[in-house]
Amino acid sequence: MSTDEVSRSVETIEFEAEKILEAARNRATEILLKAKEEAGRILSSQLPMDEVKTECERIIHRAREEAGEKIQDSVEKASAIRTDVDKKIEGIVERLASIIIGANSK
Repeated sequence: MSTDEVSRSVETIEFEAEKILEAARNRATEILLKAKEEAGRILSSQLPMDEVKTECERIIHRAREEAGEKIQDSVEKASAIRTDVDKKIEGIVERLASIIIGANSK
C-alpha cells in the first residue's frame, strides 16, 4: 500500500468520523428544537403553571440526555475509527521501513 493510498484511506476514515459527529450534532439540535416546541405548546395551554414548568423541565432534561447519548455514541465511534487507523498506519509504516532498508525482498 503506497503512502498516497494510506493518506487517502486516513482521509476517508476521518471524513466518515466527521460525518458521524455532524449527524449526531444535527440530531441533538433537532431534539432540542422539538423539546422547545413542545414546551411552547405546553406553555400556551391552560394547564396550571407549576405543572407546565415541571413538564418543560422534564422534556428538556430528556432531550438533553438523548442528545448527549447520541453525541457520546458518535464520539466513541469516531474514536474507534481513529484507533483503527492508527493501528493500520503503524503496520504500514513498519512494512514500508522494512522495504526501504531491504529487510523485505518483495
